[in-house]
Amino acid sequence: MLPWPYIVVEGVIGVGKTSLTKLLATRLDGRLNLEVVEENPFLAKFYQDRSAYAFQTQIFFLLSRFRQQQGLHQDDLFATNLVSDYLFAKDKIFATLNLSDDELALYNQLAVILEQRVRRPDLVVYLQAGTEVLLQRIQWRGRSYEQDMDRRYLDALNGAYSYFFHHYKETPLLVVNTDHLDFVNVPGDFELLFEHLQERFSGVRYFAPDGRTE
Repeated sequence: MLPWPYIVVEGVIGVGKTSLTKLLATRLDGRLNLEVVEENPFLAKFYQDRSAYAFQTQIFFLLSRFRQQQGLHQDDLFATNLVSDYLFAKDKIFATLNLSDDELALYNQLAVILEQRVRRPDLVVYLQAGTEVLLQRIQWRGRSYEQDMDRRYLDALNGAYSYFFHHYKETPLLVVNTDHLDFVNVPGDFELLFEHLQERFSGVRYFAPDGRTE
């Protein structure tokens, strides 16, 4: 059992947040909350023409995530831990990067209202990786609408995530460099991280082990 009843795993597209979320939920016998990405009807079009479909894509995600977050307020009698693969507040990263000034102003009016009704996690685990590593992982997982992703966009998104979490103060934050970690295929990597989560802390901590375990 970890001292964090509600853990959120975050990171850029392809970094492995959903895989780690599933591993943690299984180990903790906890409740699993996964972001529903494929149901956004604008997402594929967004990757083809970001400026034309950014606002529709963003508003759909914002409202969809909010509806899902409302379910987290309901007590689950069979799970003492909750692990999610997204932070509601991270939606602003994409909005700031993709929306025009007028669209962003409208988006922010709505987001501020919704954020007040969202449960705050006890710990956020932010997974980092270099852009080249992210591109490789995106290719491996093979989602059709991601295969032609613009490297410059992914690089900008990676920078925006770093900026967001550099200024993040809402909860304890564990920053994990995953360039040389594989939580799914190298059990020792997951065990090292899980051990690191045993101790409660405040502020920011970093996890970047020098050596690998088999």
